[in-house]
Amino acid sequence: MVYNEIGKTGMRVSNLGFGASSLGGVFHDIREAEGIKTVHTAVENGINFIDVSPYYGHLKAETVLGKALVDIQRDKYYLSTKVGRYGKDGKNTWDYSAKRVTDSVYESMERLHIDYIDLINVHDVEFADLHQIVDETLPALVKLREEGVVKHVGITDLQPENLKWVIEHVPAGTVESVLCFCHYCLNDELLNEYFDFFEQNNIGVINASPFSMGLLSKRGAPAWHPAPDSLKEACAKAAAYCEEKGYPIEKLAVQYSCSNNSHIATTLFSSANPANVLKNIDYVNAPMDEQLVEDVQKIIGDQMRVRWANT
Repeated sequence: MVYNEIGKTGMRVSNLGFGASSLGGVFHDIREAEGIKTVHTAVENGINFIDVSPYYGHLKAETVLGKALVDIQRDKYYLSTKVGRYGKDGKNTWDYSAKRVTDSVYESMERLHIDYIDLINVHDVEFADLHQIVDETLPALVKLREEGVVKHVGITDLQPENLKWVIEHVPAGTVESVLCFCHYCLNDELLNEYFDFFEQNNIGVINASPFSMGLLSKRGAPAWHPAPDSLKEACAKAAAYCEEKGYPIEKLAVQYSCSNNSHIATTLFSSANPANVLKNIDYVNAPMDEQLVEDVQKIIGDQMRVRWANT
């Protein structure tokens, strides 16, 4: 496992990070005991960065993760959670007001059984008025940082241009990291266009969804995936090609997303299965087939960087 610093935060994190969305049953129902064991397996095998949100499973992911964390020494992991995006009674809700995000931080700490948060993120800024993020949400989180309740402040979004806009409109040092998903993977390298900007502003980069939300898998994209059919078909062809070569596309995908250690601190994957965690750690620690990467991207062809709307 390789360890990289997130920007200038001092947090040296494993280049493969644990995304806890699966603990909320986001992708399918889980057994709580297995979910807890999955977290323990990840930390015991070198993963030291865990990301979650109250939105995942509408509080369930944080609740299950909190039960796992009580048995892990606090200095063995960095914990990242989010504010702004929530859910209740099966309905998604958003609230980026200063009061709500402040209350949300304390509520998350209670569910997670921790007394500080290493990294607090504004979740999916595109769902808010970006001016509110700049003028109200981030100042509230900076105040919590000054009070020591949170150690570092970041922002997340699917669209990197939104992340850039926010950083350009706040005082230097306000935002310390960005989390962007589906834009540094086998079928999309859009983040390459933003690395210099983030580095110039001392912003650490967290990558997420190396499998492009299921596009880069043998099973293929789930029915709800917002990508156009043309991209789904191209990725399916790439997966079939990898299968013929005896090299699972999931292996190549996570290796590729974790390979840019000079620009990306960590790449998040999610699972509620201990065996799957060990498998992905093994994948990342193995050498990557560079020629296969080239072949796969040729197969994806003109569908590279095809984008979709966040949901």
